[in-house]
Amino acid sequence: MSAIASDVIEAARLTAEATRAFPNARKRYVDAGDGIRVPMRQIEQSPTSATFGVEKNPPITVYDTSGPYTDPQAAIDLTAGLPALRAEWIAARGDSEAQADFSSDYGRARNADTTL
Repeated sequence: MSAIASDVIEAARLTAEATRAFPNARKRYVDAGDGIRVPMRQIEQSPTSATFGVEKNPPITVYDTSGPYTDPQAAIDLTAGLPALRAEWIAARGDSEAQADFSSDYGRARNADTTL
């Protein structure tokens, strides 16, 4: 098997692992305006044992930091990287500028490393 084929197989395995759904939870989004969707996770709770049977617990909604990886609607390609969803929004604020190059010696060295 060639190195390229094994890399593709490994990328597919990692993609499947990274995009696996969380048990008893589903991804939701809250509209924050200006096209910004805030990711949330609705987690179903198990019932609680009570004196006279069980008591159903409501789902809990929490902020979701998993990115698009756990969104069943997202097409994930670990070799392509993530889309720059906030680039236009950041540019429109006018309070930042893009750097022409990496700002640290470490970043420049990693970028120049062809052994990866």
